[in-house]
Amino acid sequence: MTLAIQSKAETITTWDIIPRLARYQMLPQLIKESIIDEAIESIECTPEEITKACQIFEQQNRIQTASQRQAWASSHGITQADIKEIATRKLKIEKLKIERWENAVECYFLKRKAQLDKVSFSIIRLADQDLAQEIFFRIQNQEQSFAELAKQYSESAEAHLGGMVAPIELGMLSPAIAKLLQNCQPGELLHPIPINGAIAIIQINTVIPATLDPLTRQRLLNEQFSNMVAKANQRKRYCD
Repeated sequence: MTLAIQSKAETITTWDIIPRLARYQMLPQLIKESIIDEAIESIECTPEEITKACQIFEQQNRIQTASQRQAWASSHGITQADIKEIATRKLKIEKLKIERWENAVECYFLKRKAQLDKVSFSIIRLADQDLAQEIFFRIQNQEQSFAELAKQYSESAEAHLGGMVAPIELGMLSPAIAKLLQNCQPGELLHPIPINGAIAIIQINTVIPATLDPLTRQRLLNEQFSNMVAKANQRKRYCD
């Protein structure tokens, strides 16, 4: 029975690790990481790439000297050689994303664009249909501003902000609101409509179309990688 961890209270052996991971609900993470190891097994890295990956890793963890490297390794229960392995693993993951999905990222972006577009809008939520209709006409006829009426009548959390909702991705809104706003134009005032148990009056402030910039590209590569791991995880079976 091999010693794995020694503390003041107990000794944890290698035989204890899997049962404890299951008890601490950490076994799914272990399985996920093993799936990733299988996926990156054939990825090759040059010595120069590994050196650069180690430098980036140390910068990210504020490691500047040999003593800091040793201290960081000790605090994480690993050796300095393990640091190189960790950095190399991260490098392989990023290379896998590029090799497998980079050529198709534009198509994936177009598929996801409707959820990535951002919209800023103002909303008034009410329980009373007749009052909602009256407020709508006041806004439409420019008798009062949307913000004034939101503060006075809205029953939602946005009321104190004049009903304003900051730019948000359509994919992060409730499906009902996202579908409603998907093809709207700035300045458009929508008629009162039932949404999530309330009557809502919505006015579009700004529409910000998503673009495939470097941050979005990386995000989509990360998404596809996560989707791959999740699908592989569904095919896995936990062993007793």
